[in-house]
Amino acid sequence: MALLARLKALLTRRSPMRRPGTRQATTAARSADLPREDTLRAKLVDDPNDIQAFRELAELVRRRADSVEPVDPLIAEHDPAEHHISADVAIWALAEELAGNPRAWYPLIELARLSLHDDHEGAMRRLNAACEREHTGLALAEGVRTLREADLPGDGLGLGVGQWSPRDHVVEAGRQIVLAALDAERPLDARRHLDELKARDDAETRAVVTELEPRVEAAERA
Repeated sequence: MALLARLKALLTRRSPMRRPGTRQATTAARSADLPREDTLRAKLVDDPNDIQAFRELAELVRRRADSVEPVDPLIAEHDPAEHHISADVAIWALAEELAGNPRAWYPLIELARLSLHDDHEGAMRRLNAACEREHTGLALAEGVRTLREADLPGDGLGLGVGQWSPRDHVVEAGRQIVLAALDAERPLDARRHLDELKARDDAETRAVVTELEPRVEAAERA
């Protein structure tokens, strides 16, 4: 519960209000990063689902958090693991600001990723909410990928079953669901979802089916 405990501690501290998308003042910020950071924040205010901009800004925020010289006993730490938690708290704050936009789905994916092991139920709610905000399947693909990367392929498969529309969603959503089934060692589910994906007849889908078919066949033989 380290991340959520730190968040709770930080949220109970008195701090000045600031508008979403604005940078929090800090003497630890690297001056060379600040113009780029402000540019990225402005881009994310316009499009909170700009994944590349979010990831680049998250790296700048993480780097700034790692460079903080602690002056408050609450954040005074020297353990590298504690520095990592502080950086995750900074990313959480960024994602939480952006998630307030009703169009924002990617920030919800990031909030889920950060809370999966501390608050699994809450993380799954965030992933489902992200999928409900986005209708092309991009959020579903990212959500299932996030769960696979967290070694939770069964949850990824469950998310996919509940949210996937094979004919309407991007091919990557179906690809991630089949991969989740394979990761979860459920070849029957992998075959069923691959067959659903085959119902689409376009070049991108055919390429994905060509990629996945040997893996599904190997899982069926195992």
